[in-house]
Amino acid sequence: MKIHEYQGKELFRKYGVATPRGIACFSVDEALAAAKTLGGAVWVVKAQIHAGGRGKGGGVKVAKSLAELRKRANEILGMRLVTPQTGPEGQIVRRLLVEEGADIATELYVGMVVDRGTQRVALMASSEGGMDIEAVATSHPEKIHTLYIDSLRGLGDEAADAIARKIGLPDSALPQARTLFQALYRCFEETDASLVEINPLILTGDGRVVALDAKLNFDDNALFRHPEIVAMRDLDEEDPLEIEASKYDLSYISLDGEIGCMVNGAGLAMATMDTIKLFGGAPANFLDVGGGATTEKVTAAFKIMLSNPKVKAILVNIFGGIMKCDTIAEGVVAAARETHLAVPLVVRMKGTNEDIGKRILKDSGLPIISAANMAEAARKVVAALKGAGRKAPAKKASAPKKKAAAKKTKAPAKKRGEAPGKKRAKPTRPKKRTVAKNKSATSGKRAAKKANKAKKK
Repeated sequence: MKIHEYQGKELFRKYGVATPRGIACFSVDEALAAAKTLGGAVWVVKAQIHAGGRGKGGGVKVAKSLAELRKRANEILGMRLVTPQTGPEGQIVRRLLVEEGADIATELYVGMVVDRGTQRVALMASSEGGMDIEAVATSHPEKIHTLYIDSLRGLGDEAADAIARKIGLPDSALPQARTLFQALYRCFEETDASLVEINPLILTGDGRVVALDAKLNFDDNALFRHPEIVAMRDLDEEDPLEIEASKYDLSYISLDGEIGCMVNGAGLAMATMDTIKLFGGAPANFLDVGGGATTEKVTAAFKIMLSNPKVKAILVNIFGGIMKCDTIAEGVVAAARETHLAVPLVVRMKGTNEDIGKRILKDSGLPIISAANMAEAARKVVAALKGAGRKAPAKKASAPKKKAAAKKTKAPAKKRGEAPGKKRAKPTRPKKRTVAKNKSATSGKRAAKKANKAKKK
């Protein structure tokens, strides 16, 4: 789960991390009122969306008067902000953060994530803070310093000071940096965060260490312990299909491919997507139905997958341990009938009640393609997708034949002086019998005239 910058800063302040004063706003009038409340002569208007790179996309603007602030708020609020993290479709800005201006002397970077290799929290820091930290990680990895924190000992003073020195903070700022790093670690641990990031962390002209930004992600599996964080959820920033999936306790993430995947278990789901890629396909989603799926849950999963217009084929890959294959099979059949499934469906299932599940699929009368293993399933779904793609253009291929046939029949030549575009009547050849009758009728009239002249004489 993600939260907005202004919400993250509220959490930071709770743990003692220094931030600029700021007020969240939902309208231009609220932005003006916020600036007046904050006071001062310089403010920053910041778009609030769940994506980084807002500055590059035009979502962060400085205002040096109330008139300029009104203009900036009008420009940003309601705009479709496109950043490297939103994709080309962008994200509509519905909230603003108006903050007091800051005197920036140095921009730094600090972040925390869970490192699975060491099973510790990794504190990462760099002297190259700002908008291009991603480029620094690629081109100058030596400028990013990492400290792995022992969860039993926590982040000690000596280790915190060492990181602060490595990123170029002066000795006079070490106590502030130490306090900030330790507060950030407590925030990370106590909120069950999966990511905490400050970019930039700044050293001001008067020597203060301040978090100018705040980005936090949280472990969804731990949210039951944090209702106060759940209350910060902004559904406008989330994928509608992912929201729908969460109602049924389904783990769903939209992707860019054309093959919908329904699997039980996150590890198997990842392996299934890799296998699809191996055989030339691309997954349209990650979908884990879990170990306790019901027929209703499977039906809901199908509906969610098919709500994605990109999906052109579906692969169901089930290993029946806790989950029973017959339950999945019943859900698949019910979902296929209820949704009037019109895309190829490949099913591979192994484990508990496997034979019963396969019999249910076979007796359903539905055109379900069975597979014995993952490789075969992936191969078949990719082939089915390509086959479905070949059938669609076949109807269009008949159009040129009509044009070719039309060329054989030449249009009659137009007479000189004939109006352009006017259709000429098709000439008809008179029948011989009609012509003969006309000739005899004309000859009779001439003979009658001659007889009348003779009588007058």
